[in-house]
Amino acid sequence: MSFGEVYRLSRLLARKIKASGYQPDLIVAIGRGGYVPGRLVCDFLLFNDLTSMKVEHYMRGADMQEKARIKFPISVDISGKKVLIVDDVTDTGETLKLSVDYVQSLSSAEIRTAVLQHKTCSSFTPDFYGQKVIRWRWIIYPWARYEDLAGFAEKILGDRILDLSRIIAEFKKRYDIAIGEKEILEILADLAERKELERVETDNLVGWRVRKK
Repeated sequence: MSFGEVYRLSRLLARKIKASGYQPDLIVAIGRGGYVPGRLVCDFLLFNDLTSMKVEHYMRGADMQEKARIKFPISVDISGKKVLIVDDVTDTGETLKLSVDYVQSLSSAEIRTAVLQHKTCSSFTPDFYGQKVIRWRWIIYPWARYEDLAGFAEKILGDRILDLSRIIAEFKKRYDIAIGEKEILEILADLAERKELERVETDNLVGWRVRKK
């Protein structure tokens, strides 16, 4: 996804919300994926009151925790307020389910949910969405590209030592992602700095591998 596509879908989403007649007192963006869509929806609605909550489910490189959990709760009193919860995508639906239950527990008056993209495989259907995604695929948003590519790089390496050209080829083969040498080298270097990968030099190979813990 490009920022231009995100902008277009956010505008469409805001129009749908406005056309429905729903007028929230507060918009809650689910962190981290909902931060940018939440702000853009506010912009298109000419709406000021935006806050957030942090829910963890998917981690780097499409790895999913066993259960969604609220890490940072809402920090303001929302009792009696009409709330619009905004996220980037519904995948399993667990994040929005948990978020709605949590917001209900805070004595809110009414809740609606909105996402940029709704995957039909989700167990939760939001009230508003910009686009329906029928065939499941992992969506890389511009605010998560670097992180996702880092996770995919670790998956590609697995328990192997691979050189740069092989890593680039595997990105294309496995994920249909064309990645340049400069970008992947920066990612590999950052992962090495975090002690997650290490650079290996032998007589025949300069490669990378996942650091053994």
